[in-house]
Amino acid sequence: MPSITLSAAAVQAIRATPRTKPETFFDEVVTGFVLNARPRGTATYAVRYKNQYGRQREYKIANAADISFAEAKKEAVRIKGLTALGIDPQEKREENRRIPTVNELSERYLAFVRANKKSHDIDERYLRLHLLPKFGRLHLDQLRQEEIIDWLNRKVMEGYSQATVNRWQVIFSYMLRLAKQWNVPGAEKNPLEGVRQKDPDNRIERFLKPDETKRLQKAVQESENPMLQYIVALLLLTGCRKRELLDGRWCDVDLQGKVWHLPSSKTGKRDVLLPDEAIAVLRQVPRFDDCPYIVPNPKTLEPFTSFFNSWDTARRRAGLPELRVHDLRHSAASNLVNSGHSLFIVAKILGHAQTRTTERYAHADRGVLLNAVNAAAKATGTTWAEPTLPTI
Repeated sequence: MPSITLSAAAVQAIRATPRTKPETFFDEVVTGFVLNARPRGTATYAVRYKNQYGRQREYKIANAADISFAEAKKEAVRIKGLTALGIDPQEKREENRRIPTVNELSERYLAFVRANKKSHDIDERYLRLHLLPKFGRLHLDQLRQEEIIDWLNRKVMEGYSQATVNRWQVIFSYMLRLAKQWNVPGAEKNPLEGVRQKDPDNRIERFLKPDETKRLQKAVQESENPMLQYIVALLLLTGCRKRELLDGRWCDVDLQGKVWHLPSSKTGKRDVLLPDEAIAVLRQVPRFDDCPYIVPNPKTLEPFTSFFNSWDTARRRAGLPELRVHDLRHSAASNLVNSGHSLFIVAKILGHAQTRTTERYAHADRGVLLNAVNAAAKATGTTWAEPTLPTI
């Protein structure tokens, strides 16, 4: 392996010389700086060095046809400086090549949430329809906080609700946080870490009034979906979440003890207390042979993935086109509060980890509030206003 003083002219001459096998030329000025010449006039600049373990390594700079000799020599000096500091540039390059794209990371993430998260279908849908089309091709180290935030803000301006966009942000941030925990190359820094979500200001208060409840009851009883009347009744009477009921099993229901044991829910394992009216409904729910579910789809004997069509027909028939299924849970909370129960009790019944969450659902009728303040006024034990004489 010849050792020469590499220069632009020397490189040009080497490339022009015919050869039948590869040959390496070492620079006499910059130690380790080489030109790897091959037949047909091709050549590449590289730096040879020993890493921290004493192993010989070679870092390719570029093809001689792609950059000038001066640029190649400058890069060789930089690489030599890194090796002098104990940094292995080739190892760093190989590590960068292992940095996955967001698309590649999403495959591992979805496999994880399918096994650990009930709402994994929501994550999959938001990733597939929104996040991956925008960021999927980027490698993790190419993600920039400003770009992500700007994109989220523009989606709100395009008409998406702030609550929906916040959900995208949560999923994206969670995926990147897991990548960091998994020591995925390029995930050392989460660009969304510490970024606060914007207030969605979407606390829609919708509670069923008694006359509306009666209209809804009649509509669901007339539904072509024979299970809808039981689903709606149990959601309203127990205040449980839709998915909790749809996935509910008879083996967890204790009619004698008036309790429904939920092995898993949004806030973990909990018990749903069953009022007498709910027990009466449960006794009327049709049972299917070899089917463990409380309100299954009669056609498949599996939990409903959706019953929107029958629900939409019923609510419109009842004159309540804006009513959402989750409003049944709102109404259950409102009924509890208006019956005189504290937010602490309501939170326990609904399975909330914090009473702050309950405040969103709990709606107190003005009459109930007036009764409360009147009772508090009487508790003072005296009358503060001057007595007035009756007018003649």
